[in-house]
Amino acid sequence: SGNIISETRFPTTTPGETLDQAISFFRNLDVSLSGIGIACFGPVDLNKNSRTYGYITSTPKPGWENTDVVGRFKDVFGIPVGFDTDVNGAALGEGRWGAARELNTHLYITIGTGIGGGFVANGNILHGLVHPEMGHILLPHDRERDPYEGFCPFHQDCFEGLAAGPAIEGRWGEKAESLPVNHPAWELEAEYIAAALHIFLCTLSPQKVILGGGVMKQHHILPIVHRQLLESLNGYIQHPVVTGEIS
Repeated sequence: SGNIISETRFPTTTPGETLDQAISFFRNLDVSLSGIGIACFGPVDLNKNSRTYGYITSTPKPGWENTDVVGRFKDVFGIPVGFDTDVNGAALGEGRWGAARELNTHLYITIGTGIGGGFVANGNILHGLVHPEMGHILLPHDRERDPYEGFCPFHQDCFEGLAAGPAIEGRWGEKAESLPVNHPAWELEAEYIAAALHIFLCTLSPQKVILGGGVMKQHHILPIVHRQLLESLNGYIQHPVVTGEIS
């Protein structure tokens, strides 16, 4: 039904400590559980025929590589455990209860400590060889105008490496929420986001794009992203969803 009966928040530390806290939360609920759904940062193994199904795999998060998430919960609770990426879970939630209800297709992108995306078509999350890693596409990077090298340990200056929260802090020496509205950081940040959205609009053609994450809480960046996206598309996609007002 989408009703929240209980919630908690705690920081992500070590695998043992973090998973223990999550397990304790479910143990202490005054309800009978028939199943548990986990939306987890990745990359993760979603192939149910794989011996490492339910594992976090080659993650940049220190200490979490090859962590068996699903196995821990199954061992403790002995009930079905659904498993997907955090952004896929958010995308599914937006389709069922949020900003994308009654749409056939939508794209959810989070821009925070990392960048990821989930695409939903006809109620189904897009899966394939693995799961989409939208934060790791490569974007144009003018190193003279933006000498920041990027922070991604795998690709350095991919979308995440150039535009996630740590990139903003690494480039400008301050966190996104500390930068004033008129700071040049926002034009550059919007440029990278718009370049990525150009790719996703042309390849996935979603009816709606939902932007979330800590960086996007700086709401003044939205009209800048929209302006730069329209400039980048140069009139190629003529649809009111793209050219009209944003919210």
